[in-house]
Amino acid sequence: MPSLTNIANDIPKSTISADLAAGRKRLDSVWNGIIPGIVLVAMITGVAFSARNVSGFALFSPMILAVVAGMVYSNVLGTPAHAKAGIAFSQKRLLRFAIVLLGFQLTLGQVVSIGAGGVGIVAATLGATFVFTIMLGRLIGVDSKLAQLIAAGTSICGASAIVATNIVTDARDEDVTYAVASITLFGTVAMLCFPLLAPVLGLDQHAFGLWAGASIHEVAQVIGAGFQNGTQSGEIATVAKLTRVAMLAPMVIALGLMARRGSRHQSSDQSGTRPPMPWFVAAFVAVVALNSLVAIPAEVKTAMALATAIMLTMGLAAMGLQADISQLRSRGLRPLALAFSAFLFIGGFSLMLVKFVG
Repeated sequence: MPSLTNIANDIPKSTISADLAAGRKRLDSVWNGIIPGIVLVAMITGVAFSARNVSGFALFSPMILAVVAGMVYSNVLGTPAHAKAGIAFSQKRLLRFAIVLLGFQLTLGQVVSIGAGGVGIVAATLGATFVFTIMLGRLIGVDSKLAQLIAAGTSICGASAIVATNIVTDARDEDVTYAVASITLFGTVAMLCFPLLAPVLGLDQHAFGLWAGASIHEVAQVIGAGFQNGTQSGEIATVAKLTRVAMLAPMVIALGLMARRGSRHQSSDQSGTRPPMPWFVAAFVAVVALNSLVAIPAEVKTAMALATAIMLTMGLAAMGLQADISQLRSRGLRPLALAFSAFLFIGGFSLMLVKFVG
């Protein structure tokens, strides 16, 4: 029986050398292909977080600032070709993992705390706004994928919902950037103006908190508007908003099912490409359940929230790096008009429910 030494000696040394060289080449390819892009995205993310300390920028979340910084960098300096693989990794893998970690910011107990009526108002507002935006988009001729992104960002939770929805809709990067920009614009208007309207509309702290949480776009914007009107308003607004975040999962699942059904009507040469069901949605639901059943230390939750914010910001910085301003301009004003109409609808519809149902 031949020994291991003899067997090893029988293997040509050229074969071993070739395998080692191939392995080294693959490692170098991964390192040189992904790392430079991640470093560039991380640098822009650092700028976005630092910019919040500058007067005038504190109103905007790091995610929004990262999109703008990425767009400025790519359209002024240009995105290096060797960084594109790392940028794509940040845009896809990091974003999906960040959405899963969002589940650590929500428990079923928080949802219950605003009552069945509050949950009903949030759900009805979300559904009505989404349907309204999609239908209006068809009516005025906005691309269906872009309309879905605007609908998700307005009705659910701003940039995070746009990113999650795009994993199913697979819209262009420019459409994602356009949707994020328009949602940011009108969400900021709501954050600044809604607290001023509270006394005019006769809303107490509970009613205003529910209205803000059910209608304002980004989580940070909801918190800013809610606590500006009082502590109770801020707490209720935050819970109502997180309830909307929890509804991200069923909404994305529904869009995935719609995409699958639509693929069955395509021609036979296209029928092989079936839109994937998003695994991250199931993971998000599992994390919410875990967070509801297990007492997770506050330090861990704080770390998770920071990690989530960093990864979401990196993902949106990557999107900004791949956005072409000339293509954004080519979309015209119709998508902006759609986002404005959706903003008016969600504000008015939720206010009506709060006043007459809540």
